[in-house]
Amino acid sequence: MGREALLEGFMDRVVELAPDQPEFQQAVAHVARDVITIEKAHAGYARAKVLERLAEPDRIIGFRVTWLDDENEVQVNRGWRVQYCDAIGPYKGGLRFHPSVNQSVLKFLGFEQTFKNALTGLPLGGGEGGSDFDPSSHSEAEIMRFCQAFMRELAPYIGPDRDIPAGDINVGTREIGWLFAAYKAHAREFAGALTGKGQSFGGSAMRVEATGYGLIYFVEAMLAEQSADLQGARVAISGKGNVATHAAEKALARGARVVTLSDTSGTLLAEDGMTQDLIDWVRARKAAGEDIASPPGQTRFVDGAVPWEHEVDIALPCATQNELDAEMAQRLVDGSTKIVAEGANMPLTDGAREVIEQAAMLHAPGKASNAGGVAVSGLEMSQNSHRRFDRVAEVDADLKQIMCDIHKRVADEGRDGNRIDYSRGANIAGFRKAADAISAMGAI
Repeated sequence: MGREALLEGFMDRVVELAPDQPEFQQAVAHVARDVITIEKAHAGYARAKVLERLAEPDRIIGFRVTWLDDENEVQVNRGWRVQYCDAIGPYKGGLRFHPSVNQSVLKFLGFEQTFKNALTGLPLGGGEGGSDFDPSSHSEAEIMRFCQAFMRELAPYIGPDRDIPAGDINVGTREIGWLFAAYKAHAREFAGALTGKGQSFGGSAMRVEATGYGLIYFVEAMLAEQSADLQGARVAISGKGNVATHAAEKALARGARVVTLSDTSGTLLAEDGMTQDLIDWVRARKAAGEDIASPPGQTRFVDGAVPWEHEVDIALPCATQNELDAEMAQRLVDGSTKIVAEGANMPLTDGAREVIEQAAMLHAPGKASNAGGVAVSGLEMSQNSHRRFDRVAEVDADLKQIMCDIHKRVADEGRDGNRIDYSRGANIAGFRKAADAISAMGAI
């Protein structure tokens, strides 16, 4: 049976089991396309039905979150934790608070996290969780009470050797502090059950910067394959959050010209490149919950625009899933963009992927290029276990080495003559790592 027939039969089953989960179906299809023949050609993987097992999480824990707002009124939200796969290590993945959160989004993120964590080489399984709670419409005191109520429900299912959540969209160091305190009160012990903690209570240096910095280290490894570097490269970045601003900061430090950041209402455009002061301004506006529509200096904000309308060498989508569609991808192709590297999880639509593949543009998927955050989370877990904490330079060196190692694993699997198919390489390398563990453990 050919690959297309195998893939169609497999995906029919996935859709049947998850009929209203488009994000999850999309993520599974991306991986299955590249690995289904790998599984069928390996007797151990086929016998263990690895891909079928990876297409279904170990468990989904759902719960009600009941909390009091500032008017002493009862509010009710939904919460989940998807414990996806622990074949390589304990479940590891973020917590996301956003109205768009549902089981499809969390399953896709947990699935992707399983492969991403496998690529790091660290003993980490995959997971994801969150709630449909919207922090943007609530006070600081309400967000704290929500975090405490959320953790009361989640705490029995997590722990340093079971499931170690971290931050994600709208869950930063502040929220992790509140969540950790609630976990500590429940468990009555000080244990590394969350990562992304503040350094004053067990967090690692550079956790905040890790995803954005790691993205740039991965891009540098891609450029080194072509005997090139970032010096003078024009870089477009979407988003204005943690990943986007730290990617911009590191790219600037490496000699690139960062020409865009963005939010949902438009794009901040700096034709001659952003300064560190401007990046700091964007970060401060984001922290204050304010827009970026009135930038200082010569920079201008283009209402309704997207970052991909300009001629750039490198595009880094760092906002959210499915943010870059086929039309936008074609603009990048027409503008002779050389590299698209994902800072967000699955930011390209299927149509955008097809355009980029047809143009033979180098494309680094998020499971490889944005693995820096979970890499430093893994280092934080190690530091917690040893009761010692590494200096910034040590963590930065470890992060860079991990991203270079990921690049090598992906490149080795994706190399085809003089070209590297990074998407295929990441899927196959992550799959092999997980499949070796799953098939070695038998039917359990």
